[in-house]
Amino acid sequence: MKVISLIIALILCSSLSYSQRLGELAPEKPPEIFPDNSWGADLMFGEGGFGLGTFYRRQLSQNLIGFVDLSISESKDEREIEYIDFWGNTFTYNKVNRVFLLPLNLGIHYRLFTESLTENLRPYLNAGIGPTFVVTTPYDIEFFSAFGKAHINYAAGGYIGIGANFGTSKNNLVGINLRYYFVHLFGEGVESLKGNVRKDFGHFFLTLNIGIMY
Repeated sequence: MKVISLIIALILCSSLSYSQRLGELAPEKPPEIFPDNSWGADLMFGEGGFGLGTFYRRQLSQNLIGFVDLSISESKDEREIEYIDFWGNTFTYNKVNRVFLLPLNLGIHYRLFTESLTENLRPYLNAGIGPTFVVTTPYDIEFFSAFGKAHINYAAGGYIGIGANFGTSKNNLVGINLRYYFVHLFGEGVESLKGNVRKDFGHFFLTLNIGIMY
């Protein structure tokens, strides 16, 4: 997954460089004015598993956007190996708990290259910080039934990332974001694999942003 993340980052950087050259050749025109508010969903694909989220963004200035987002994703141990038995069932040796991360982050997007890029590509840097709920469920119980015995732990976390929004629509928001999440758990930690207690979590996520602007 780290190799995939690196490839994605290189592709994104190449796209930014190419779009910047196009912007330098294009004649100057007044910047597009987009609605101040946006809301939508995040589809997350990462080292630790898949995730879903939601976000709200508010334009603060031409280059600065404030946001709040909430997501849920599985956090698998990097040493986990999933096996498939003769009947097609999947299982992981020595796994004690499934671990899920639910971060609530406040942060900012800082838009890049506003003077040289066209509005079709709007790259930005972003960073968020906030509380994270770490939820564990017993692995030896069926997935949905296990939430009846879920245990919640509290942590501090956040993420940093680079991304871009695409298109000139004033109604729909489409973007992509590569983020690195970091989480530090308070207390004794959680046991994902037998004998492996985790207090710190770090994962890369490729996040697709789909929403509306108003």
